Amino acid sequence: MASNNSNNQINVPEARQAMYDIKHEVANELGISLNDGYNGNLSSKDAGHIGGNMVKKMIEAYERQMSGNARG
Repeated sequence: MASNNSNNQINVPEARQAMYDIKHEVANELGISLNDGYNGNLSSKDAGHIGGNMVKKMIEAYERQMSGNARG
């Protein structure tokens, strides 16, 4: 039987607003409409596009930080 242990938590509470902002920025870039609260009407495909692009942006930002180039 599958366990329903969700690990969808922000580990650094101070990052909550930044995660919210990047999620909405990515959704806007992709032309996907998000509500401020619950987005249960979002298709799995759209949610995956948003999440994947969020990870891509975060990796790019980290790579810039590591290279000493903090510009966006």
